[in-house]
Formats: sequence, structure tokens, C-alpha cells
Amino acid sequence: MDIRKLQRVIVDGLEDVKAQNIQVFNTEHLSPLFERVIVASGTSNRQTRSLAASVRDAVKSAGEPSPRTEGEDNGEWIIVDCGQAVVHVMQPAIRAYYHLEELWGDKPVKMKIAGATRRASASPSREDGHPAARRAKPAPARHGTRATGEKSAAKKKVPAKTAKAAKKATARRPRTVASAGARR
Repeated sequence: MDIRKLQRVIVDGLEDVKAQNIQVFNTEHLSPLFERVIVASGTSNRQTRSLAASVRDAVKSAGEPSPRTEGEDNGEWIIVDCGQAVVHVMQPAIRAYYHLEELWGDKPVKMKIAGATRRASASPSREDGHPAARRAKPAPARHGTRATGEKSAAKKKVPAKTAKAAKKATARRPRTVASAGARR
């Protein structure tokens, strides 16, 4: 099968299961073993397994031999070997840590992905769901809840000097038999 058709089949298989941040790289000049590296993200172990199964089924239905997979045990990083193309399906944290785009991303392949033509870049833009982008954006504030980390008016933060003085005062206070019994 032509490599362009194979990469289209793979990307379509990834899009069927809603893969995130799909990137395709031409690696002919880097390795004689394969011509394309495709990197995609899944949000959970279940989704990464499903993405790998979708790619495997799409390639098989296109008339190619069944691809070999590795890493389906834990589902954090699954490699699907399709012969001329190798697909890495990863969770965002694993993808950010290993950053395969640096290794294979010399020559991104321009193709239509998820309904829009865009060029796969060597480093994902911050809007593409990159983990650093999610960390940079503050969570929307919900007033009056403890989930946002806001302190209620009753529990205001005490300055450090006052807190230390209060600890010392309670530590120096002698215990009486009545107060020790009340604590039990």
C-alpha cells in the first residue's frame, strides 16, 4: 500500500475514536525501518487501548496484514507497528515527558486532520491541548466554595508571627487534671 494511503487510514482510525493532537512525521531520512511516525494522545487507559484497536482494525480492513501492538497491558503508551508507519498512542503526561516530537519531528507531514488542514508542527502549540497550556490557565473561580481554595470569612489566614506566638502560648500552658480528662 502507498504510504500516503496508509497514513490516511491510520489517521482516520485515530479520528474515529477522538484522538487528540494527532501529528504525522516523515522519518525516511532518519530510519530505514519505517517511513512515518504518527503520534496521538488519548485521555485515559481505556481510550488509548481503544485508539490502538481502531488503528489495528482500520489497517486490517484496508487489506494490510494485522499490525503488531505493544503496551496494551497498562495503556499509558501503546505502539502499533503498521510496517511502513509506527503509531504511538500516549496519554498526555507520558507524551509531555518523552516528547517524541523532538526525536522524530524534523519533517512534519501536511495533511487534513480533524476537518482542518494544518501542518503538524515539531512542537505543539499551546492551544492544541498541550499539558503546559492547561497548567497555565487558572481554573474558573466559583464563589463561596472551598473547592477553589478560597478561605471563608471565619477562617482567615493568621500572620506567621501571630500563629507562632499562639503555638508557644498553648505549649507553655500547664495542663490541669480537669483539662487533660476533658481531652480524652
